[in-house]
Amino acid sequence: MKSAVIVFPGSNCDRDAQTALRQMTGAEPAMVWHKDGKLPDKLDLIVLPGGFSYGDYLRSGAMAAASPIGDAIRAHAAKGGYVLAICNGFQVATELGLLPGALLRNASLNFACRPQSLAIASNSSAFTAGYKDQREVSFPIAHHDGNYFADTATLDRLEGDGRVAFRYIGNPNGSARDIAGVLSENGRVLGLMPHPERAMAGQEGGNDGVKLFESLMAAA
Repeated sequence: MKSAVIVFPGSNCDRDAQTALRQMTGAEPAMVWHKDGKLPDKLDLIVLPGGFSYGDYLRSGAMAAASPIGDAIRAHAAKGGYVLAICNGFQVATELGLLPGALLRNASLNFACRPQSLAIASNSSAFTAGYKDQREVSFPIAHHDGNYFADTATLDRLEGDGRVAFRYIGNPNGSARDIAGVLSENGRVLGLMPHPERAMAGQEGGNDGVKLFESLMAAA
């Protein structure tokens, strides 16, 4: 699987994503600076990493979505390429128009950083098929704006189309319908607020993220 990680000013989980991809694929992902404006040829997967792009100035993800690389990311998704948008990357993906909805401040107005239990809402997507009959995972969270919001019609459509991938157990953010991760209409873009790349059999994050990357590799 040929992959790339997009690096914005303020990204701080790009190296975590790089390490996870190297571990899983055995190949070095391309680290693409946002101002490059183009992507390597024949990519299977783009990761939009977590962090605080542009210091979350203006609105989380909004300035990153206006970066020169934005059109290339949209084109990759439009032709069926996979995109894994994690935490701040999820915010960027909504601003790019790759996913519906928006990410608001946590209900507590506090930064949340801890392991988080999630229910697997769909195990039929390219990102979750490897979980098979597993019903729960634990991924670390580290965010201030992790409260997923969309209007009722959009939420109904996501639910009806099976595009909710993960739900919070206990819903620490006040997220609409407990949503922690959503899929694009073609199922090839996943926006996920928790961090699967930090759950790769390390000492702190567990290993539940491994199957997500294995699922992607099988699909790609």
